[in-house]
Amino acid sequence: MLNTVYRLTAPRHFEVEFNEIDLFGEQVVVRPTHLSICNADQRYYQGKRAPEVLAKKLPMALIHEGIGEVVYDPKGEFQPGDAVVMVPNTPTESDDIVSENYLRSSKFRGSGFDGFMQDNVALDRDRIVRLPENIDKTVAAFTEIISVSVHALSRFDSIAHQRRESVGIWGDGNLGFITALLFKAMFPDTKLYVFGVNQDKLDDFSFVDETYLVREIPDDLSIDHAIECVGGDGSQKAIQQIIDFINPEGTISILGVSEYPIPVETRMILEKGLRMFGSSRSGRKDFVKTVELFEKNPEIVDYLSNIVGAVVEVNTIKDMTKAFELDIQKAFGKTIMVWKK
Repeated sequence: MLNTVYRLTAPRHFEVEFNEIDLFGEQVVVRPTHLSICNADQRYYQGKRAPEVLAKKLPMALIHEGIGEVVYDPKGEFQPGDAVVMVPNTPTESDDIVSENYLRSSKFRGSGFDGFMQDNVALDRDRIVRLPENIDKTVAAFTEIISVSVHALSRFDSIAHQRRESVGIWGDGNLGFITALLFKAMFPDTKLYVFGVNQDKLDDFSFVDETYLVREIPDDLSIDHAIECVGGDGSQKAIQQIIDFINPEGTISILGVSEYPIPVETRMILEKGLRMFGSSRSGRKDFVKTVELFEKNPEIVDYLSNIVGAVVEVNTIKDMTKAFELDIQKAFGKTIMVWKK
């Protein structure tokens, strides 16, 4: 089966290329329908990765957040038209200790090999998860980033001590919103505080117990544990504030991605006996748990619809460029491509 792939060959430049999909193997063929643009995609699109990284990675089809419809399943376990979420992490081995998303041998779509900007995608059957009927597909399009928060919170549950009277989340962007929403669903009895830099964004966190601008945190406030969802240049200040306000032996979960090393005050980490751990990406079990949360807590999907930003119908390469350029201009929310290719 001849397939069309839309690869980024240079910053801000997509080109059409072709490959073959084997219909006689065991993989399931999925036609993408809704794709979500991530900050990582933008770093490639804008050429914000190091030149040696771009030279190694490109040409490459972008996008690791997306859903689609089954076109063909040689085993008949999925029927044509079934709506599924596509899992971008692609392990090549298993390990009894290390999760699939941390194995150095695992591949990740849109970061080392082709992502979902294709007419059709051939996936191992454990790389797709069936979606609930009638789900908002513009929300389902970014199930991947939601599953990252689910993964991080599952790790938090296993690592953080059981005194959980109050937890703080630093970050008022998409990741902070998603993580806060899921935290309240998974830990409803814990007081949740969100710290950010934009009052308009904080106003959207109506489901948490309290919000604070980072420059107006009460001196007497304290938290048992913290989750950092800032990333970038703001990571240093966020982590420093967390260290200042967290109680002794608290746990700090790091989710924000920074391109460059940041200094951390190790003295107070030692004095307070703090734990710090990082979480990145997700695996199949996190996607399954995320879909279960969608089914059991439909209000989560309703809240998440608030961060759907631009929705762009894509029929041509010009439309792809339009979607990425619109995404650069956004202040908040997820840009969704309705993939009509």
